[in-house]
Amino acid sequence: MALQHAVSGERIALQRGDDDIAHFTSIALVKTEHMELIRLVLPKEKPMPEHRVEGEMTLVCLEGEIAFDAHGRTTILRPNEMVYLAGGEPHAIRANKDAVALMTILLGPVRTGGPTRDPRGSGN
Repeated sequence: MALQHAVSGERIALQRGDDDIAHFTSIALVKTEHMELIRLVLPKEKPMPEHRVEGEMTLVCLEGEIAFDAHGRTTILRPNEMVYLAGGEPHAIRANKDAVALMTILLGPVRTGGPTRDPRGSGN
């Protein structure tokens, strides 16, 4: 059975279910020609290894604590904090505490003309 995505104007629940944290649950909530919205449930013991996505992305921590590895450093995200990442940048995600996150990926050609490296340098 195919996953049904939300339609324009439909309410989307973001809270995790009672049994979500037992599994790595990635649910594509909405997918259009230009973006994909994904609710991630990240158990502490199941990290996402380094990978890349073609489009620009954001990751918003809704619950728990997330370690986001990119640009040679780790950024810790707690509830109501987010990170932006340019398209094509390698990154890894792991939960320091069981976590729920909302990821948005812009689809289509990778944006050109802007820096993909952190303009502040790698020293933070």
